[in-house]
Amino acid sequence: MIVVAGATGDLGGRIVQELVRLNAPVVALARGGASAEELAASRADVRIVDFDDERSLTGAVAGATCVISALSGLEPVVIGAQGRLLDAAVRAGVPRFIPSDFAIDFRKLPPGTNRNLDLRKRFQARAEQADIRLTSVFNGAFMDMLTGTMPIVQHPIRRVLYWGSADQPMDFTTIADTAAFTARAAMDDTSPRALNICGGRVSARDLAEIVSKVHGRRYRVMPAGTVGSLGLVIAVAKRVAPGKAGEIYPAWQGMQYMRNLFAGEGMLDAPFDNDRYPGMRWTRVEDVLLQDARR
Repeated sequence: MIVVAGATGDLGGRIVQELVRLNAPVVALARGGASAEELAASRADVRIVDFDDERSLTGAVAGATCVISALSGLEPVVIGAQGRLLDAAVRAGVPRFIPSDFAIDFRKLPPGTNRNLDLRKRFQARAEQADIRLTSVFNGAFMDMLTGTMPIVQHPIRRVLYWGSADQPMDFTTIADTAAFTARAAMDDTSPRALNICGGRVSARDLAEIVSKVHGRRYRVMPAGTVGSLGLVIAVAKRVAPGKAGEIYPAWQGMQYMRNLFAGEGMLDAPFDNDRYPGMRWTRVEDVLLQDARR
């Protein structure tokens, strides 16, 4: 039995759907509300749980062979709620835990360069002390962001922006592929401490060539500054537009992710683990951009 926390989110919901498709017994944890009702239609066993209630959490994960955390948020969630989930899994005797580490390899990042990933690193230090087997899935950046959330492809001027070097490789994997791989990892009792997956390792120059092919028009790379200058922009943005209290992705936080990528920080170790589970089909950057162009 696999338990998924954060099942009402995009990634967590996809993990639940994939586990159901693979005929794995799956329990989806939810706080309640309309999103929990939607989960009930997925054929998963939906359990309403209070993440602040130790007894409720422990009972919800009892009997699981693996707990997957797809929780997303700031310190109250990543350290607080996820920490209580980890403790509950240990109390219930669950043998394995997959933390919400889905990102570039934040273990390699200089401290202070990415607020959200610093939280993941803090949680990892705590989880390493727990009496449970851990498996982290590192997938690079979500490839889906290339269609707008990560605004480096500028269609109106047919340019692909970059900071530093146009040839710096960056790792991307779609949310769907990350979910499909994670579902299989949760069913794999032999999975190692860390798994690295990558749907495409591309540079800004590669992206320009791919977008040109997809749209049938020439796109060129365009320098936007140095990695250091991007760091200065982030510092200014944090002061003048810090975002709302509790906001997970204010503009400056998104810039921190871009800075990590263009600085080559957090690149995944090769060879990747893409071939670990037979039958996985990996979405390419070309596929994502082509689908976006057809909308």
